[in-house]
Amino acid sequence: MSYMALYRKWRPDTFEEVKGQEHIVTTLKNQLTHDRIGHAYLFCGTRGTGKTTVAKLFAKAVNCEHPQNGSPCGECPSCKAIAEGSSMNVIEIDAASNNGVDNIREIRDEVQYSPTEGRYKVYIIDEVHMLSIGAFNALLKTLEEPPSYVIFILATTEAHKIPITILSRCQRYDFRRISMETISDRLEDLMQREGQEVEKRAIDYIAKVADGSMRDALSLLDQCIAFYLGETLTYEKCLDVLGAVDLDVFVRLIRAVEAKQVTQAVDLIDEIIWQGRELGQFVTDFTWFMRNLLLIKSSADGITKLDFSKDTLENMKLVAQEISLEALMRYIRIFSELSGSIKYASQKRVVLELAVIKLCVPEMERNYDSILQRMEDLSKKVDACMESAKQPIIQRVAAPVEPVSSQEETLEDLKKTLPEATIQELQEIAGKRNQVFEKLEPALANLLRMADMRINKEHQTIVVLLDETNQGLLMNNEADREALENAFAETVNRQVHVEFRRKSAGNSGQQELVRMDIFKEMNIPVEYDDN
Repeated sequence: MSYMALYRKWRPDTFEEVKGQEHIVTTLKNQLTHDRIGHAYLFCGTRGTGKTTVAKLFAKAVNCEHPQNGSPCGECPSCKAIAEGSSMNVIEIDAASNNGVDNIREIRDEVQYSPTEGRYKVYIIDEVHMLSIGAFNALLKTLEEPPSYVIFILATTEAHKIPITILSRCQRYDFRRISMETISDRLEDLMQREGQEVEKRAIDYIAKVADGSMRDALSLLDQCIAFYLGETLTYEKCLDVLGAVDLDVFVRLIRAVEAKQVTQAVDLIDEIIWQGRELGQFVTDFTWFMRNLLLIKSSADGITKLDFSKDTLENMKLVAQEISLEALMRYIRIFSELSGSIKYASQKRVVLELAVIKLCVPEMERNYDSILQRMEDLSKKVDACMESAKQPIIQRVAAPVEPVSSQEETLEDLKKTLPEATIQELQEIAGKRNQVFEKLEPALANLLRMADMRINKEHQTIVVLLDETNQGLLMNNEADREALENAFAETVNRQVHVEFRRKSAGNSGQQELVRMDIFKEMNIPVEYDDN
């Protein structure tokens, strides 16, 4: 006998074996046990969730000679004939290839004849949304008032394409996506029956990739087993067969993106390509990975929704802490758009690399979330600059001060040997302020450029008047005051005493001060005034 695919071999034979659709199974069994069978049913839902399987089970059950709690016995001639596909009472029609008016007219002519054996004739029309408008119209009357021995079961993945006139004549049942845990438990049970050794982590990964479809899960598992026939199927082998990427690669990529390291991010894409990974699957998995980070980031209970090991969850929590919500939402938006376009792209690598570069460089976009991220990046840079400015100048200098003479004489000792600057010399110093600032650490120099510097005539000192913005940074900072005095001494070879003073309202307490006007640099004489 030729090999039979897993999803066909293990198709449920009873309602109890149908997983993930308990709300539908219970309703149908109640109808069967209480003889409240309808004449038209509409089964809606995504692929691989059990629509056709439940339709066949229902067809078996209504004709079964010895039903058991609403489920078919599977042993009577009727059940066996339906299972083998030889029963005249169950007619399966593929509406994708039989979608014309003539096909429906044939059905309308056939329903006039009662079944030769069994109680009901059951018509299962798969992908019913593919019928033409004329075919739907031809089906209307028969669907509304069929003979008592006829049951119609319409199955579709796109219920919104079915005319309302058809919908109103059917009992509608929506098949849900099957949970990852349910799929995983079913696969584990089937592998035990098959005698195939499969790692639990591999089963869980296949269940996740199946995205709620039991049939997809069985097909993927079948594919992986065939590739490593006779061997234990491990998680790493599943990744190889399905062209998927391990979680560690996602962590490295998201960190490269967050650090704006374009070259490293593109190199990771190159590494993935050379490993033979399927790029469409990579985009889907990376989008899902970012969704999980967003869930962890946005909700305290979000981590309970994820099915990962303890070590993996801790690692993902650390990664989530490094990224803002706005950035994650922007990343997900870009990759969600990419997942729809990469399927049809002739240069998949190029469009993927372009998307990754967009993640690293928000300036490439003009979207609202991109602007928010750019503002956040600028805010981080400003905060870093302000933190640097708050530190004493001695802590900000990278290298130690070199000795100024062969006798290892310090700058402080040299200052004591210099003569103190006179009033006239202090006026000349006004023209050399930029030279002084160049000897200072940039953050301190920028603060001083914004300050108002004056000469105290009585004490022959330079006074730095500070406003509310910079007084908190310099007012009590002795190290920065000494750094400024050292810069003056090094520039003009004179002792210059510096005083930091809070700028007062009006001219209060500032009458003895002389402006060190910046126009001195243009050889304009310094003028004394009373302000």
